[in-house]
Amino acid sequence: MVLELLSNAVLIIGLFFVFLAMLGLARLPDVYNRLHTTTKIGTLGAFSVMLSILLKVGFSPMGVKAITVALFILITSPVAAHMISRAAHRHGVGLCKESVIDEYGKACESACSINERE
Repeated sequence: MVLELLSNAVLIIGLFFVFLAMLGLARLPDVYNRLHTTTKIGTLGAFSVMLSILLKVGFSPMGVKAITVALFILITSPVAAHMISRAAHRHGVGLCKESVIDEYGKACESACSINERE
């Protein structure tokens, strides 16, 4: 009984975070802000949903698959977002006008100028 209530609570929390990630994906202005939202909040939401499945079914084959998927998402999502944002920045996808700082752009410019001198 308690485990089922805990599983349902974790599921609702996970679905709430997934909803927030979808909302951020639709509402935020540029690719960098969207990636930030979907990576952080979406990963937490998906992890919570998978944890809920594990709590509901236990360490059955379905539970082990759920925790395996959760760990895979936890590891790959930040790496994929980093690669996408780096590729977008290198291909000249601009920041939104509200963005006030671009530390990666400054680092790339200084690294490029050092490479050109060598």
